[in-house]
Amino acid sequence: MKFPTSPDILPPRGHPAKRQSIIDAAAAVFCREGFAGANIDLVAAEAGVSRQTVYNHHGDKEKLFAAVVADITERCNARAFTVLSTFPDNPEDLEADLTVFAMRLNKGCIWGRDGRFLAKLIHAEGERHPELFETWRREGPGRVWSALAARFARLAFAGHLDIDDPDLAARQFLALVNVDLHIPWLFGETLSEEEQSASAARAVRTFLRAYGRKCEAAADALEEAHQA
Repeated sequence: MKFPTSPDILPPRGHPAKRQSIIDAAAAVFCREGFAGANIDLVAAEAGVSRQTVYNHHGDKEKLFAAVVADITERCNARAFTVLSTFPDNPEDLEADLTVFAMRLNKGCIWGRDGRFLAKLIHAEGERHPELFETWRREGPGRVWSALAARFARLAFAGHLDIDDPDLAARQFLALVNVDLHIPWLFGETLSEEEQSASAARAVRTFLRAYGRKCEAAADALEEAHQA
């Protein structure tokens, strides 16, 4: 399954608000019922439109599901790149600045409504729709990983970090930022502001233990002590 691009399933002109309301309703239905349990009638009822209106805008259930994933991916990317624009390229306090950045990622992307929708859809339907979610992986996380890797590479070049593989570092940073959120999300829980802040701080401290320059300095000092 691919993201919808064919002219015969493009939305009618002049109805962007209605199209978006159908997308939002479909996302809620797919997350609640799963792909197998969802149907056009449920989406129409959720959106407050007729069954025919849903078909006119998006076609059948397969095309609607692809449209939901594509739309939410695009919105998540927009938020992610807005957050990435605040990355601390010239940090005064690297740990503190990265922690604030991690908090923005949590609240704006990972823990945001669209991010949680996507996570639920992937968790429930990823195995059934591998082509669709491979496209999502490439167009969503793949682009974010690459952009974040470039920023970490610049920090390393400026002497703030010790990184050999910026792509790996970026993926590990995102995994660490997300790790404390996954289990609460599975049980429908919401972390408090204090819990999210503590989670971000732990993620950054762990990341800097692996990639911070102080690790290299400490190793050199230890080696010199052994040679003395």
